[in-house]
Amino acid sequence: MAKKLSRRLVAAYCADQLLAGNDDVIMQLAAFLLDTKRTRELELVARDIEDALQARGVVVADVASARQLSPAAQAVVTAFIKKSTAAKRVELRSDVDERLLGGLKLNLPGQELDSTILHRLTQLKANKV
Repeated sequence: MAKKLSRRLVAAYCADQLLAGNDDVIMQLAAFLLDTKRTRELELVARDIEDALQARGVVVADVASARQLSPAAQAVVTAFIKKSTAAKRVELRSDVDERLLGGLKLNLPGQELDSTILHRLTQLKANKV
């Protein structure tokens, strides 16, 4: 019986391949998960890949805002992430969510910053009760 590869080992391999420019590794990962009947682990593996990338100096960050971020705003967010994480490179995934009203919500592997107006209003409402 073959030994089951750990998610972290798979994630480390994928991170190394992505940094080497091998985008085919995503298809390889999908095939691996299907062949080994581990498709339920997809989200966990994706998170582990982001963690492995961060350990190698590349941070994948999700940023949500009420409006599309301008290039200048993206540069400020990127600089903030580099400074706070010591990352060499930052990849931003932007999302527009009009419910946020203003500000932004930033998700990094293992960290979250919510400076949205919606979050502040929710805090004020919770403090009144």
